[in-house]
Amino acid sequence: MNVTPDSFYAGSRIQDPDRLVSAALRCLDEGADILDIGACSTRPDSLPASEEEEWSRLEPALRALRTRMPDARLSVDTFRPEIARRALEHFGPLIVNDVSGGCEAMFNLVRGYRVPYIWTLRGDYSRLKEIDRMEGIELILDPGLGFTGGVDNDYRCLRQLDRLGDSGRPVLVGVSRKSMLYRLLETTPEDCLAATQVLHLYALQHGATILRVHDVREARQTVRLYGKLMEN
Repeated sequence: MNVTPDSFYAGSRIQDPDRLVSAALRCLDEGADILDIGACSTRPDSLPASEEEEWSRLEPALRALRTRMPDARLSVDTFRPEIARRALEHFGPLIVNDVSGGCEAMFNLVRGYRVPYIWTLRGDYSRLKEIDRMEGIELILDPGLGFTGGVDNDYRCLRQLDRLGDSGRPVLVGVSRKSMLYRLLETTPEDCLAATQVLHLYALQHGATILRVHDVREARQTVRLYGKLMEN
């Protein structure tokens, strides 16, 4: 869920805290395990909000969610160490979801707070050799689909997804309604629900353990069908 006015998929934009809580309760009821909240759009060609603007959007959202559902597992989608620090200080423990690929300040922060960190590789699987220097961080690996440099690169990375699972860390895939779908199919994010589930199934078959989704009910159905297929 995005507390922004400009995220690429309009259906994910919820700026009012009361509506956010209602949407979050619905997601949990439909089977979500984690609620991921973003307050600064990272869509291609977007102009990032300032740090203070990001916090002014994020703080009331996290406060509302923590108040109404204190036991919910929350993830903060931010590339700024200071925003992550404020969120952890006031509302932790949280998962930190950093699409930037990380920096030493962010690595030291999540190591110090001992919280899970979603490390986005942005299509550069050669960075897997850096895992040894990430000691002390609870890593979740994200190939970074949508941040690889184009649709062809996105599919190349998805075809090599097994490489991330070989690391022994959890693997998160965020493909929901993204440009690698709607550009290839010459449609819009709003018309990509079925296509999203096709790639969700592929991701599960190749090692994904977490799906970052907009449509919880449909993703849960895909996970359930996949689980049935894998029964002995």
